[in-house]
Amino acid sequence: MAAFLVGCAHPIVIGPTQTPARYAESLINKNVAYVLSESERSKEVTTDGGGGDSVSYFPYRDLEKGIRDALRAVYADVYVIRSTKDTTAIKSGNISYIFIPEISTSSSSPSIFTWPPTKFTIEISCNVFDADGNLLTQVHAKGSGEAEFSEFVPEFGLAGRRAANDLSENFKRAVSADQKLR
Repeated sequence: MAAFLVGCAHPIVIGPTQTPARYAESLINKNVAYVLSESERSKEVTTDGGGGDSVSYFPYRDLEKGIRDALRAVYADVYVIRSTKDTTAIKSGNISYIFIPEISTSSSSPSIFTWPPTKFTIEISCNVFDADGNLLTQVHAKGSGEAEFSEFVPEFGLAGRRAANDLSENFKRAVSADQKLR
């Protein structure tokens, strides 16, 4: 009974379900990479759900595909590397820019009867370096998603997935708009 009153963290997945459009004729003819460590992939986060409960998920692991797909929608090719000092991978991949993402999330629900979040927000901030390790710029994007009870019954992370879809598209736009990343 105590566990019911205090609430618990329910696992959800917040990975995107859509891919930003990729048009070969508008791609920037450069290769890029992003850095994502195993410790980031295994980092579990807990945020608010509804009914006094919380939800838990793995933002870096869940959102990696969205990050990669957003970059693939802008550049010729995308790699994942271990660090900005991985000179072998940088040279062999002919990498021009290296993105280091930092992700923050929040969720909530006004419902006192259901635990899945009805509102979800994801923010990404990337420091972007050149192949020599010099900081070029920072790129920021935000994604938001909402879902109501009748929608998320089969998919409890629906608000998070919608936020991930929005984030991926907004991240693509932010990268495309940065003149330092041409």
